[in-house]
Amino acid sequence: MNPAFPSGLGIIAGRFYAGYDHDKQFCSELGAVGSPTEKLSPLINNYPLGFLFCFFGWYLAQLSNVSILVNITGWLVIVHGVGTWVAGYFPMDADPLTKNPTFSCKVHSWAGFFMLLSLVIAPILIAISPTTEMIPMSFRVFSMVSVIAAVYFLFAMAKAIKTQRHVGTYQRISYGFQLIWLSVFSLNLV
Repeated sequence: MNPAFPSGLGIIAGRFYAGYDHDKQFCSELGAVGSPTEKLSPLINNYPLGFLFCFFGWYLAQLSNVSILVNITGWLVIVHGVGTWVAGYFPMDADPLTKNPTFSCKVHSWAGFFMLLSLVIAPILIAISPTTEMIPMSFRVFSMVSVIAAVYFLFAMAKAIKTQRHVGTYQRISYGFQLIWLSVFSLNLV
């Protein structure tokens, strides 16, 4: 999976949302209730990407003669894919910082949490799995670096929420590290 693919889809959706700022706004605001791209964003982002995540996760979960940690990683990638679908189906509220979120926004937020958690745990499992031809030591190290970078930018995003500056950038960088890890992992299997 090429990490440029999801990024490109987000940029395309952003083009249909006048005034949308990738630096200052969350990715989910493209599909938020009342946004000009509320229906378009999940159609071109969440649903096809969720399928790709589930497809790759199923491939990993079915591999034989590998560490059980690789199979569990497959299930975590499936969780990420299902979370992607759920987050697309249940849009967030127009105000991401609302004190009284709707049911849809709560479901969206929980789906996002499981998406995040699944792709934080997955590379950790690969990093601690036995070194094999499929998972060389260099990829195990890369997995840990990816997790550290994703979590670092996640904390940067959390700080940025308070100042309302660069939230979107930090979110995209954090998720970007997760997608790059997944892409490199898929290339390792070729």
